[in-house]
Amino acid sequence: MTVMTVGSEFRGGTAGREQAGAAAAQLALFTALWATMGLDAVGWLAGTVYAAGTWALLAAGLRRAGRRSLGPADHVTLARAVLVGGVTAMVAGGVAHGTPLLTGLTAVALALDAVDGKVARRTGTSSALGARFDMEVDAFLILVLSARLALTLGPWVLVIGAMRYAFVAAAWVLPWLNAPLPPSFARKTVAALQGVVLLAACSGLLPAGVSAALTVLALASLVWSFGRDVLWLWRHRPAPRAGSAAGLAGAGGAAEETRVLVSATAGGRIS
Repeated sequence: MTVMTVGSEFRGGTAGREQAGAAAAQLALFTALWATMGLDAVGWLAGTVYAAGTWALLAAGLRRAGRRSLGPADHVTLARAVLVGGVTAMVAGGVAHGTPLLTGLTAVALALDAVDGKVARRTGTSSALGARFDMEVDAFLILVLSARLALTLGPWVLVIGAMRYAFVAAAWVLPWLNAPLPPSFARKTVAALQGVVLLAACSGLLPAGVSAALTVLALASLVWSFGRDVLWLWRHRPAPRAGSAAGLAGAGGAAEETRVLVSATAGGRIS
């Protein structure tokens, strides 16, 4: 299994054991969902693929950062990742009678999102890898919740979950999108709003019309946030070098160098 090979890559550190422990917790959660909710093979497969991909990417990030162990805040994010794995399995498996549990798992995952950052600051262990790990867990949870809600409100809800990944894909074509953005309370607020609104809409506690209205509001705020950031990045993009072929080649090299640097330091947009 992918996770079990991680430990051999981090001898002398604790990262392998930490990830193996998370893998065991993930397996226990899947088993509990199978025993209590009748999780089917599709749910098992989706959850397993998610877990294997998460641990593999985290292991690669640790290697690039030269780290052999996770920080205190990373453990909180790792716990959130396990919960998101459970949500992923339930949504993919179409567990019809598991809405209360799905709501509970999502609520805890969102609540812990406010914890890991505080832990990192209080322990002085903030890192680019930790911030990126936290961001990717957030982004995938929003994508999964969007997929769940799209079943009732329509495929347009998927735009909420797909927008961040579209931004990342666009950055490969337009390297200036990789530039770091200035801190923004509005951006953080909009990002947090997505999870809260999608959770409320998926819970089944709100009338359909209210859920749709809140989801439209969340999508509108997200479009505004991304649009504002893209405009800022475009206005502050590097000016092309003078010259024709030589200038274009130099600009392309600089853009690639910037992309590598930004990727190593957790990327630009955090919402």
